[in-house]
Parts: sequence; structure tokens; C-alpha cells
Amino acid sequence: MQRDRFRRLVKRALRELPPAARDQLNNVDIVIEREPSADDLDGAGTEGDPHETLFGLYVGIPLVDRADYHMTLPDRIVIFQGPLERSFHPRDIPEQVRITVLHEIAHHFGIDDDRLHELGYG
Repeated sequence: MQRDRFRRLVKRALRELPPAARDQLNNVDIVIEREPSADDLDGAGTEGDPHETLFGLYVGIPLVDRADYHMTLPDRIVIFQGPLERSFHPRDIPEQVRITVLHEIAHHFGIDDDRLHELGYG
């Protein structure tokens, strides 16, 4: 899939968020990368696990854990195009991109992986 098409899928997922949720992303950079780096895999706790594929990554401090939080660099949500393309049929990629974006945004709000799995976003 061309990079611009993939980028539009991510933007569409963001536009579909309720306005109140979008307003909470004012200090979050959303980045698209082709592949996760070794540091990304290590940070996600998946390095060396052949059964784990990293589709996205939230890097930051969840809103619920912030106390004195000002003058800081933006949090980051990274969406990895390559793993999504390899793991899903092309017709399923738009929905999987949406799920991945929502999954990583949920981490920004303090929702953990166990709860996301219960909700069908994990």
C-alpha cells in the first residue's frame, strides 16, 4: 500500500474520534513508521518473541498518571505500516489501522492491554 493511502487511513481513524477525545490529543504526535526499531520492540516488551507483532506503540505518560506535567515533549503514538500489511489481507487493513490507532490512543488515556483485549481492541 502506498504511504499516502496508509496515512489517510490513520487520519480517518483520528477524525472518527469523538471531539472530546480528540481534544485530549493536543500534546501527542502521531507518527507512521515502516517498521519498528529494536528500541521500539524492546520498549514494547516484544523483542525476541517471534509470536508477537508490533502494530503500534504509545510512548509517553498516560493522562491518568500525570501530576506535574508541563513543559515536556509531546507523547508519541507510532503506527507501523509494514507489520499491518504483512499480517492482514489488504481489504482488512483499513479496519486494523483503525483498531491500532484506537488501541494506542487508549493507552494515552491509561487503559491497559488486558482491558483493551476485553473490549476487542487488543
